[in-house]
Amino acid sequence: MKIENLCVSYGEKKVLQNFSAEFGDGITLLTGPSGYGKTTLLHTIAGLITPDSGKITGSPERISLMFQDDRLLPWLSALQNIEIVCDDREKAMHYLRAVELSAEANSKPGSLSGGMRRRVALARALAYPAELLLLDEPFKGMDIPLIRRLAPLLQKLSIPVILSSHSPEEQEIIGGNVFPMDQV
Repeated sequence: MKIENLCVSYGEKKVLQNFSAEFGDGITLLTGPSGYGKTTLLHTIAGLITPDSGKITGSPERISLMFQDDRLLPWLSALQNIEIVCDDREKAMHYLRAVELSAEANSKPGSLSGGMRRRVALARALAYPAELLLLDEPFKGMDIPLIRRLAPLLQKLSIPVILSSHSPEEQEIIGGNVFPMDQV
């Protein structure tokens, strides 16, 4: 996927200005402090934000996006929140087990901790049959031992993964290509 001279602003505030990059296979970690456009870039790649100018080419049609906030449906169980994107109960349960939450399959999001909700959201993003996975701070609220156990879920994927992270520890665990947004 190639991004050329991308400009995105919110009113007078320019967030991305003449941003250009190429993202290939494997994992790419967008790093840098808050306010450098990591979330804006992910949302633009996903088609949720229309850029002021510039273009993105080579972006696949089926994209899975995990937002910074969990966006779980509160009236559905953890399992149902995953099943809704893949329409396959066994597959949904597979991903719930993968994020170590099979015991919470029937729990509603309101009864789960913040870290548990993040894991359900991650499982849902993984369960969607996508050609590109975009993850906005997927490990927020999780401790390092848990991140170490979950990282292989991303590392073994055969599709490109672009994720944002503030944590040097996460970056070390996950690996991949680091793209420092504060140096663009």
